[in-house]
Amino acid sequence: MSYLICEDEVVKEKVRRNSYYKQYMVNSIDYKKLEKEYYIPSTKPSIISIPKMKFIVVDGKGNPNTSKEYKDALEILYGLSYAIKMSKMAGNQPKGYFDYVVPPLEGYWWLKDNVFNGIGVFDKDDFVWRSMIRQPDFVTEEVFEFAKQQVLKKKPNIDFSKTKFEEIEEGLCAQIMHKGSYDDEPETVLQLVEFIKEEGYIEDMEERHHHEIYLGDPRKTKPENLRTVIRHPIKRAK
Repeated sequence: MSYLICEDEVVKEKVRRNSYYKQYMVNSIDYKKLEKEYYIPSTKPSIISIPKMKFIVVDGKGNPNTSKEYKDALEILYGLSYAIKMSKMAGNQPKGYFDYVVPPLEGYWWLKDNVFNGIGVFDKDDFVWRSMIRQPDFVTEEVFEFAKQQVLKKKPNIDFSKTKFEEIEEGLCAQIMHKGSYDDEPETVLQLVEFIKEEGYIEDMEERHHHEIYLGDPRKTKPENLRTVIRHPIKRAK
């Protein structure tokens, strides 16, 4: 498809097979449309294996509704992600660059002294979290460092000490789409947990965690219209 300038053969092959890109003469990659199986699951639970992907991540702790640390993490993630996306405008286009839509915000969540599966009564101040945004495969450690320098030019006091560039392979998971307020998620999680048991699996949260992908901006979207992918790591029950 000549209108898409992209050197990544895997991405190009997915574009050739994707009905959205066949129908519309788009010139940028939107992973939510290109890889719907990862970003637009059904409201009914399903099992999926998530391959290795590249992310910029920020680790932190505390209540996301009140924590300055969480607010700062989002500022860093979006700042770096857009610095990379707009690098073509600064004359520093990375090798293999193609135009794309910045992927959605994601988060791993657990508690200081326990696992967290999205159900139960707990103090949000006890949250430990890893917030992250996926990056295209052309992003490297060198590109990441370039983006940090670009952000520092505008915000010289920003703290990157908890910011990393990582490749993460999530592996075998069960997932479901939650529609509505974040506070109503436990009901959807219960459906997911029951499905996992029925399919002969158990949650595998010793090293992996409750995972959410945020497809809506709560600042601009009514709570009832929010969409959140909820994903739990699983393994076969013995």
